[in-house]
Amino acid sequence: MEKEATTPEYYPLSLNALINACNQRSNREPVMSLDEDDVRQALHGLEDKGLAGRARSAEGRVTKYEHWLGEAFNFSRPEEALVSVLLLRGPQTPGELRSRTERVHRFDEIADVLAALQKLMEREPPLAAMLPRQSGTKEPRYAHLFSGPVESIAIAAGVPSPGTDAAASDERVAALETAIEDLRQEVAELRQKIDNLLA
Repeated sequence: MEKEATTPEYYPLSLNALINACNQRSNREPVMSLDEDDVRQALHGLEDKGLAGRARSAEGRVTKYEHWLGEAFNFSRPEEALVSVLLLRGPQTPGELRSRTERVHRFDEIADVLAALQKLMEREPPLAAMLPRQSGTKEPRYAHLFSGPVESIAIAAGVPSPGTDAAASDERVAALETAIEDLRQEVAELRQKIDNLLA
């Protein structure tokens, strides 16, 4: 959806272009590292659901792929922009959504963003939901519901669950401390080499 709107001259996408788009490092949450098999498997799953597949109008030697979400859900331009950014970047505030959808659709006011979100939430079944406000934040965040109910999205977005494993956290801290110590040693060795060169 994003590439169709922002780079229409390269859309539909070849398999390699699709893999690169999936593994893009900017404007993605989470950042992924998918291989060809992962992308092919996802394409088959989407095709089974009538949401994406081989481009119907593409010509040439290379197979190209396109999404069919517009046909499946009959999105308006504002809804399509919001769904695209929510799928790419996870739960976001209306202000974040307004600025991040600029390349796909320009919302004049936050009220326009909220109106489009409301339409997504009122669909049957709902395609978006407002998450509970996190402590210390002014605005609620909104999430898409293509991956399941809001509870699973909140957990995936980093809301701590009661059963969070403390051992995993301790292991991560230990790994970071080891990495820092290795870096300190490398810096000390480099300083010694520089001192030897200058002497």
